[in-house]
Amino acid sequence: MILCITEKPSVGRDLARILGATTRRDGYIEGNGYCVTWTFGHLCCLKEPADYTPVWKAWSLSSLPMIPPRFGIKLIDVDTYKQQFNTIKNLILQCDEIINCGDAGQEGELIQRWVMQKAGCQKPVKRLWISSLTDEAIREGLAHLRTEKELEPLYIAGLCRAIGDWVLGINATRLYSLKYGVRGQVLSIGRVQTPTLALVVNRQLEIENFKPTDYWELKTLYRDTLFSASGKNFDSEEKGMEIINNIKDLPLTITDISKKSGKEASPRLFDLTSLQVECNKKLNLGAEDTLKTIQSLYEKKLTTYPRVDTTYLTDDVYPKCGQILNSLTDYQNILIPIRGNKLRKSKKVFDNSKVTDHHAIIPTGQPLTATLSKVERDVFNLIALRFISVFFPDCSFEQTIVNAKVDKIAFKVTGKVILDPGWKVVYAGERKEEEIDKKEDDDGTVLPVFEKGESGPHQPKLIKKTTQPPKYYTEGTLLKAMETAGTLVDDEDLREALKANGIGRPSTRASIIEILYKRGYIIKERKSLRATPAAIELISLIKEELLKSAKLTGIWEGKLRMIERQEYSASEFIDQIKQMVMEITMSVMRDGSNRRIVADQEASSNSDTKTAKETQETKTKKKKTSTKKNKKEE
Repeated sequence: MILCITEKPSVGRDLARILGATTRRDGYIEGNGYCVTWTFGHLCCLKEPADYTPVWKAWSLSSLPMIPPRFGIKLIDVDTYKQQFNTIKNLILQCDEIINCGDAGQEGELIQRWVMQKAGCQKPVKRLWISSLTDEAIREGLAHLRTEKELEPLYIAGLCRAIGDWVLGINATRLYSLKYGVRGQVLSIGRVQTPTLALVVNRQLEIENFKPTDYWELKTLYRDTLFSASGKNFDSEEKGMEIINNIKDLPLTITDISKKSGKEASPRLFDLTSLQVECNKKLNLGAEDTLKTIQSLYEKKLTTYPRVDTTYLTDDVYPKCGQILNSLTDYQNILIPIRGNKLRKSKKVFDNSKVTDHHAIIPTGQPLTATLSKVERDVFNLIALRFISVFFPDCSFEQTIVNAKVDKIAFKVTGKVILDPGWKVVYAGERKEEEIDKKEDDDGTVLPVFEKGESGPHQPKLIKKTTQPPKYYTEGTLLKAMETAGTLVDDEDLREALKANGIGRPSTRASIIEILYKRGYIIKERKSLRATPAAIELISLIKEELLKSAKLTGIWEGKLRMIERQEYSASEFIDQIKQMVMEITMSVMRDGSNRRIVADQEASSNSDTKTAKETQETKTKKKKTSTKKNKKEE
């Protein structure tokens, strides 16, 4: 008998149907030589401090740092989990071979392997690795099972991540809570959550300390066209007026006219982070809500695997793209311009070297169902339009630059004319701003015909401007900053390059933001994220840069990705985490300032209703926690 272990009962039912297993039992389905069972996500976790020694149950500075000589796993103490685990364990004893059918990613690998390890599995294991849950994808995956050894580096990287988070999170949380908290207050510290919080805090302090200054730009109107002076900004109106008085009666002369053609490629396909950013911007969806929605679309077989960090497809997907486009029945009018032509195959879309585990998020080709919610349809629409757009030509435009002079003052105006909209016709029906996350062009003006050497009167003027502070983070812009280790960039190529050292994984960034809400560290005012006073105080007293620097934490994330590729030693990574925790512990212990952080009484007074409710629930939990300091740290 071959035992298949999926991560969810719904996936188990689909797999059983395809395998011909039809007899339902308690916790599994069997038939046709197969037995299909499932976990409920994580059934096992790393042991908690008290599981290693009773001394670590009580929170005490003298017991820090807590570093077990060998890490172990345990079954999560939930009755339904225990019952299902026992079912899996008994089936493992009876089977001849196992197919690991967990979600095809680092976390999925960890979930399934921990369960098999806890069950004492000695049977041969193969791996089902698929990017969508359609019947076709499952059958193809079953025909090309991967070996367990092949995915060992992925599991090792996931294990290193879990151990690193345990060592740093549990020790640092106890350390800072005992040293700086009051009345049993828990100050949560995490390898990813703390540098993420620091991004929000630092941005807020930058805004609060910003001092706006006025300046004046010199412009002049010639033939109903507004020219801008090159490099002529003034810190006082008087200085600008002096220039205006000198040139207002002198003619403006056109000195040069140049034209150049350009092309703008379609926006990249979605990875999880860019989809969350787009949904936050266009649909006002939070990161966690977007993840839940795209996960639902994946489980309904309408979109491919969501927890991905690449915007590329592999070459073997190209032959299937025509069928996928044909399946998008609601979008056939949009597809008319490319009908009858060979589908475009761009290197910015299809590149095997840019895909490791899974390709970008695209439709699967399954017909839409009537049971979709409005949010699901809206998210699917974003994915479908993005997928369609990559098969359209680039947008072609012509840019005209007109240079002029008045005495010794240089002026310039730039105009842009769209010659062929290309992929932009896909979004022609959108009444909002363009689909892609770029600033509006300043050079969209349609210019009159100028001739070099012409001259005439003009009307100079000053336009008063004021320097602006940076904007508060939204969930979308915070996700971007996490993806690029604190560097906010709009250029898609540069963002791709910076992903290697982003903080967190695409699948965990939304949950990190949720943790910051629940800890009472951040609140939401409309779409803007604000740090609470306690969060600001916490970040201010953390002197260890590795705990709060997005760039330094990004380096750790880069090493985890190198472990996946077998380019870096897992033991070295864990040793560095242990060394860092020991140094942090000694540093905090030496602090004689006696500073204390008082929890906010009304952390959520101005926040959205949902955030306020979550913050209040967190406070209630913290009060309960203060009586028993064995709370598990995240």
